[in-house]
Amino acid sequence: MSESADSRMPLLLVVGPTASGKSSLGLEVAEAIGGEIISADAFAVYRGLDIGTDKPDADARSRVRHHLVDVADPTERFSAGAFVQAAQTAIAEIRGRGATPLVVGGTHFWIRALIEGLFPSPPHDEGTARRLAGEWELSPAATYRRLIEVDPEAAERIGPRDRQRVLRALEVFDTTGTPISHHWSKHRKKAEYDPLIVAPERPRQELYAKIEFRVDAMISSGLEEEVRRILASGVPREAHALKAIGYRQIVDFIEGECDLESAITETKAASRRLAKRQLTWLRGMTEGELHWLSPAERGGAARAIRLWNDTLERRGLT
Repeated sequence: MSESADSRMPLLLVVGPTASGKSSLGLEVAEAIGGEIISADAFAVYRGLDIGTDKPDADARSRVRHHLVDVADPTERFSAGAFVQAAQTAIAEIRGRGATPLVVGGTHFWIRALIEGLFPSPPHDEGTARRLAGEWELSPAATYRRLIEVDPEAAERIGPRDRQRVLRALEVFDTTGTPISHHWSKHRKKAEYDPLIVAPERPRQELYAKIEFRVDAMISSGLEEEVRRILASGVPREAHALKAIGYRQIVDFIEGECDLESAITETKAASRRLAKRQLTWLRGMTEGELHWLSPAERGGAARAIRLWNDTLERRGLT
């Protein structure tokens, strides 16, 4: 985008892979700077999905006001477009109260949409998507080289490790005959925010250990009972809300498709795969400069606050 960053309002975002401690970091920062948190979690929006989404508890919500938690029925599908609209409204209202909005979460497509904007995307073609996914499994490098050939602008912007965006760009080209970059240029609009993006950094094995601990805690806290209540309320197992990691595995167990031990093992494995994808996206992100910080318990909030204050000072907003 060609507009000056100074024409946009600064926005603080706390991102990171699952179980990395972004919620704790965001909470500590928000308390210190008079902030309110806007959740960017694609499943925390659903009412009733509490244990498996690790929603902020009553103590966290009493310390800092949270937005976009428990705002959708689990029979609905809350889209990226709905998130952007709701988040923009919340940001404006928070600033209107003289507080500071913080976007905290790990649904990176939502974060990208908030920063860069959405464009009317051509509809998905399941057959094309499956074919491209198979090509990626055979050779990610060859798949990315094909994107360079058909849409070099998109390839430069996306990068070779972003599987989701590479495959979507090729799907758009294969189904419409038009590069996705052409769609971007037609619908590009002025960005509203100048992002300061921070993330807690942990060694991979420490992150995986925290994932294991979190899944065990979810089970001992009653995840199975929560899923049974959701199903009994009339939410079909095919609902998007129940595709969340942990929920879909427990649904399989309840439906007799696996035993509880297998469901737990697969939940841990799926969480590790998610964390790996999130780390890949973060390391190649183009939405703004990413600052890796220590987790909250190791002083990361203090550095995040310094970065934010430096941003405001440079912009003459202090």
